[in-house]
Amino acid sequence: MTMLANAPIPHGENAVTPVAAPSKALLGVENLSREFGGVLAIENLSFTVSQGDIHSIIGPNGAGKTTLFNLITGVYKPSRGTVLFDGATVSGLPPYKLAARGMSRTFQNLQIFFNMTAIENVMVGRHLHLNGRLLPSLFRLPSLVRKDREAKERAAELMTSVGLAKYVDAHASSMPYGALKRLEIARALASEPKLLLLDEPAAGLNATESREIDEVIKTVAASGVTVILVEHDMKMVMGISDRITALNYGRKLAEGTPGEVAANPDVVAAYLGTMD
Repeated sequence: MTMLANAPIPHGENAVTPVAAPSKALLGVENLSREFGGVLAIENLSFTVSQGDIHSIIGPNGAGKTTLFNLITGVYKPSRGTVLFDGATVSGLPPYKLAARGMSRTFQNLQIFFNMTAIENVMVGRHLHLNGRLLPSLFRLPSLVRKDREAKERAAELMTSVGLAKYVDAHASSMPYGALKRLEIARALASEPKLLLLDEPAAGLNATESREIDEVIKTVAASGVTVILVEHDMKMVMGISDRITALNYGRKLAEGTPGEVAANPDVVAAYLGTMD
């Protein structure tokens, strides 16, 4: 390694153009299908998500976006096909096993514990990293007390990272809707995921709150967490995505960079209709 680092760089006709190493595929969906009562909600869908990317899933209402999330995260089992995560087949594994492997998500509708404080909500997300055995819990052993303190400190750091520092001591029931959306992201991050799936994080937000979520997602990705985003806010999607997969009626309509997808006539027709 040292020899390569210290080697002279060739110039002129002997120069070698550096080639970027291909990104590792963290998630792979292969020929995935899911039927409900004979109706195919997802049909023969394949795509990959590269490690470190923000990969958006778009499509009109009923395109199958949330069903796809539920298949990836183990809420539904595929009728056919395979889900690969970090090099292993995980099709049909329950959500808690996928969480232990490094997959976390938020939901389209708020899933907040309103009988808890904001920081307690985030601490719930760290349960995989806490000691839940009976005897340490019963006797409040020093190691357990230390871990609980560390969990609270980490929860406060995560709240600060998503712009919620002023709500660290607040009760969840007193927080505005936009802040609660970011609280869900902080809780999802508390499990220390490799992959974070966000299901319409900007739904119901005003323009200012949407920009705040936009910045949070970019910060999360910059920290090394891969993000899969389902979102109807096309300004956000086009502004932050590395790649986009467009669905319609459960099938892949298009895939590529934001520019490629925005210019795809099939995507335009699916969103805006045709003049026929």
